Amino acid sequence: MNQRLSSHAADHAIRLKSVSTHPDELGIQCINDDPYEGGTTVIDPILQSPDLKLSGDSNDTVAYKRDSMNYITQLFGEQLPAIRNGFFNVHLNKNIIVQPHWHTNVTEMVILLHGEAVTTVFNPFTQKLMAYRLKPGQASIFPKGWFHWIVALADHTHLLTIFDEPTPDIVYGSDFLRFLPEHIVHLAYCVNEADYAKAVAPIQESVILGPPPGCEGKGKTAAEPAVNHAAFPNTANGWQQPIWSTPQANWQQRTPEFPGQLGFGWFNG
Repeated sequence: MNQRLSSHAADHAIRLKSVSTHPDELGIQCINDDPYEGGTTVIDPILQSPDLKLSGDSNDTVAYKRDSMNYITQLFGEQLPAIRNGFFNVHLNKNIIVQPHWHTNVTEMVILLHGEAVTTVFNPFTQKLMAYRLKPGQASIFPKGWFHWIVALADHTHLLTIFDEPTPDIVYGSDFLRFLPEHIVHLAYCVNEADYAKAVAPIQESVILGPPPGCEGKGKTAAEPAVNHAAFPNTANGWQQPIWSTPQANWQQRTPEFPGQLGFGWFNG
């Protein structure tokens, strides 16, 4: 537990006015007063521990495993107490999706290391979907509380999802759908209760990486959404994606392997 330094210890504490480094970078926390005006500071007790550990292996802890080619490992505060953020290692084959979800307490940054993927996020201010086609070294961001998902476009895709807190909260779309009462759906949206119950009946548990095994190839193909090419003029390299508008009737149906059926679209630029 953080403790206020005694007056004697405070005499020997690091005074931030004498250094140019931000207090967080030194593992220092400020108590009440402005540190840049000579306020009292305390040193993070984790950094003072004789058992301090400053390295970890993100491959050790498996967060979720769909199969041998599609799985997620992690490194967060539970594995490395000194960490100020945390991340998932995500391994995906083509057309596997990190299901729609949102985070109540963190902003997320996705960095593509290998393969290719599309990240999609719903912008609540514009009421539009924003999609980004990522190649190795490229990144996209999911602001805190914004609904989003990721789809792999190539086998052996590997990406990092990095959070600005060591313990992210996650709300899965699959849980929202399966626990939303049918009568509430009908009351709110005039959706037939029986139809909704039938539609969500296959969702029996939290789906983190989808589709569930055995579900591939089932169902109808989806229309590719129209894209607003004017939304992002700087898209010559083909990876920064436009905001989508609503689907248009003149889009042709695609074969099942076309990624557009999974809820995203892009242009090659």
